[in-house]
Amino acid sequence: MKTAVPCYYHLDVEVSPERVGQVSRILAAHLRYWDLENLVVPVCSGAELLLRAIYEHATDKHTSIEMWWNGQHLITAVGDDDRDLRPDQDLRGCLAHIAAMSDGWGCCAPDTGSKIIWFSQRARSGERVPLVPTAPAPSLRQVRQVPREEPVAALAASNGAPDVALEDAR
Repeated sequence: MKTAVPCYYHLDVEVSPERVGQVSRILAAHLRYWDLENLVVPVCSGAELLLRAIYEHATDKHTSIEMWWNGQHLITAVGDDDRDLRPDQDLRGCLAHIAAMSDGWGCCAPDTGSKIIWFSQRARSGERVPLVPTAPAPSLRQVRQVPREEPVAALAASNGAPDVALEDAR
């Protein structure tokens, strides 16, 4: 069984409408690099929701985004430095969407006055894309026709050698 290597990514960004799409593409690229293609849509959607909410409600637009992959869970955290942004009031709708599409989420406030909103996604090993059966490649016998067998005398005659030489060689 292949073991997963823990991964970490950190990005600091000044949130603006055009940066939201750029950040989403950056996060998607890292998830694909970590071979987590099935987590791209929920993680990028959650990050976009949080970044748009921060842009609309926060006065300080500086934001930090972090992703941790431990082999089973991917945790995405978005932190802002705005003391006036209240998750229970300003981000209520955003947090409801994140709660619906993630395996777990939370919010914590360090002593600095900033807030960190995180959500996790579990990589489900049972979710596999069904393989599409492909037509088998033709074998060598199907592509090239096997020559019909001819008597040795007929082969020798076509080369211009006398039949007697073949008889003596046997």
